Amino acid sequence: MPKFTYSAIESSSGKEKKGVVDSASSEQASAELKAMGLIPTSLAPEGSGSAAVKKDVRKPVVASPAASAPRAKKKGGITFGRIINNAGLTVFTRQLATLVNAGMPIMRSLETLARQEKNPLFKAVIESLVESIRSGGNFSDGLLQHPKVFDRLYVNMVKAGEAGGVLGTVLERLARFMEKAEKIKGKVKSAMTYPIIIVFVAVAIVGALMVFVIPQFEKIFSGMLKGQSMPALTLAVLSVSNFIKNNILVTIGIVVACYFAFKAWHKTRSGTRAVDWVLLHAPGAGPLFLKSSISRFTRTLGTLLASGVPILQALLITRDTSGNVHVADALNIVHDRVKEGDNVARPLDSTKVFPTMVTSMIEVGEETGALPDMLNRVADIYDEEVDNSVAGLTSIIEPIMIVFMAVVVGTIVIALFLPIVKIIQSLQ
Repeated sequence: MPKFTYSAIESSSGKEKKGVVDSASSEQASAELKAMGLIPTSLAPEGSGSAAVKKDVRKPVVASPAASAPRAKKKGGITFGRIINNAGLTVFTRQLATLVNAGMPIMRSLETLARQEKNPLFKAVIESLVESIRSGGNFSDGLLQHPKVFDRLYVNMVKAGEAGGVLGTVLERLARFMEKAEKIKGKVKSAMTYPIIIVFVAVAIVGALMVFVIPQFEKIFSGMLKGQSMPALTLAVLSVSNFIKNNILVTIGIVVACYFAFKAWHKTRSGTRAVDWVLLHAPGAGPLFLKSSISRFTRTLGTLLASGVPILQALLITRDTSGNVHVADALNIVHDRVKEGDNVARPLDSTKVFPTMVTSMIEVGEETGALPDMLNRVADIYDEEVDNSVAGLTSIIEPIMIVFMAVVVGTIVIALFLPIVKIIQSLQ
């Protein structure tokens, strides 16, 4: 009976396998390999050389670049700087989930995505994942080698999917989670964009007045008042104007120094706690940030639990990705209480960080055994709340910014108008 040399990929693990099979024809040999759980990539009669040719063609496409590129990039690209943004990683996860759910092995799916990836740094990362699987490791083992690209949440969800044999489902769930997280983050950023632009415009206008306009009025007032003192408000505005005009570099240096000092203080424990407290309790913006934090917490925890991650590990991952130190402290308390045998709802309610409605719904989810579904339902509710808060905050910010600009510019105008009134009185 003829013998056929084959190269194939195991459908369960994605590992490459080579060998010889006895069969009457190449079609029958291919069918036998598929029955063994193998997906043939090359098949040829033994001694014909065809399989060797195919193997040589395949090797430079995947193995050679991946073997060298990730190691070269790891020092310069992966270790320093950001390889890919969240939006790009979300697209990659969605495409990978689609390929895996379509029945393509994980290694072949990664090879396909690597060939179409235009970002050379991220392409090197994908190729290193292929090499990790080819050398006998799991997909999650490869992800662990790139902590700046794939965070703990990503790695642990993939690991849970591999353990449960539902990697495609978990990747689909992870992609959906990342898409909703990006959507919420974009809405919060859009709410903050308008006031930032208004403040920038106001600072530019005031700076132009201080440097170019007010000094001209000072010359006029000095000549017409003939030694008489100016009003206190006018003197204060003129003093600020003269300082900015005569010390432009110093002024810019002070602004830059204040910015970096704030950034350095924000990185300290006390600074982080203070800023996060203000974000949660600021009038108008506070409820928006709180609802965003609740949405992130419930969706992250619900997605992890639905993917098969143990509750204690899921709470730690959720704590580390909460984005707010006060929320993280609350989740730390919950983790310790759950470790002692308590449920999630009671310690969560005792922290006084989360609204009663949230803890009540979580308690119902625990009682009914549908905690992941209930957490995702809470996240959906608070996604809508974030939408409403963004719309409300935008409508409030607009008049506040207009009043702010009116007060600043109005103060300067009044300071310039007061000496004119004094000159008119002296002429009368």
